[in-house]
Amino acid sequence: MNTMLVHAFHSEWLKKKNSLAVWLVLCGSLFTPAIVTLARLIQHNGLEPLYRSDDFWHSLWRSSWESMAIFLLPVCAILATSLLTQIEYHNNAWKQVRTLPLPSAHLFVSKLAVVFLMLVQFFALFNVGIWLSAMVPCVLLSGVPFPTQPIPLMDFLQDDARYFVDCLPIVALQYALGLRFGNFLVSVGAGFLLWVGALAALSWKYGFLVPYTYVMFDYLKQVPAGKTVRPDMDIHVFALGYFVAFIALGFAMFASRRQKG
Repeated sequence: MNTMLVHAFHSEWLKKKNSLAVWLVLCGSLFTPAIVTLARLIQHNGLEPLYRSDDFWHSLWRSSWESMAIFLLPVCAILATSLLTQIEYHNNAWKQVRTLPLPSAHLFVSKLAVVFLMLVQFFALFNVGIWLSAMVPCVLLSGVPFPTQPIPLMDFLQDDARYFVDCLPIVALQYALGLRFGNFLVSVGAGFLLWVGALAALSWKYGFLVPYTYVMFDYLKQVPAGKTVRPDMDIHVFALGYFVAFIALGFAMFASRRQKG
């Protein structure tokens, strides 16, 4: 592995420790599990048959992903990616970064790798949070049994992988915009407009063309039919295509920009 790239990644990883993106990932990933846990502790009547149900884990998984897929994951991806790309702008540090003997590709890839790793952390914390939301009531409340069914780990990991791919276009476009514009509100504002547009596009037969819809469509495929138009094609192919296009566009703008700071 290229030593310069490793050093560049390490530098970016250290810089992100002082970013609000760290707290956003932590709070955003655990928000829904915390609400589920609190609701079950307060309204604990009827938990016993729920915990003995053969569909306990799948039911908990689907209910936890509802708010995550529609709201928290897209919004956190927009905000966290934009925050990470704004570190140098906030500290007026692009001129110092550009004096380092590193090519543009190393700077671009190393910061993008940090974004990806934080996205993995987001998913991992969310999964741990779901498990805790199931276990905490069993520990704190008498009469609530531990779930009798094993955790369908492979099913959940496959869902995680699909949702990860679904949100790649969001990360890629926010990354490109964040590096291109020094004003934080530009990238965040564009991201929120696209997210709102994605919500509106769920009932449009060509909604799959909107790159911020894929997480929502993926979740809605697992629930009873509603007022959305579910695409018949593989949306993950579209997600990967948008990701590659946005990353290529982002690097082209980053590498060719004359004013770096």
